[in-house]
Amino acid sequence: MAVREAVTNAVIHGNKLDDAKTVELKLRNTPAVFEITVHDQGTGFNPNDIPDPTKDENILKTSGRGIFFMRNFMDEVDWAADPKGGTQVRMIKKL
Repeated sequence: MAVREAVTNAVIHGNKLDDAKTVELKLRNTPAVFEITVHDQGTGFNPNDIPDPTKDENILKTSGRGIFFMRNFMDEVDWAADPKGGTQVRMIKKL
């Protein structure tokens, strides 16, 4: 679910559904961790600016839970702006 949310966010929010832009997905598996990296070509964002979906004013909204899911299903999640453009989300699940 975390990977699906990251890719969906990259396509919809990062690339703004622009067919000319791509989303790159990298997977790495080691005996200790499974690492997923999703990179879009969007303008970037601050994940701390996303409203908390568990607050009363957001609880009935039909969207806005993707980052919440990623943070709760994975052991580590971080975002970085790529100097060449776009945003990269890196998620790690410890094995």
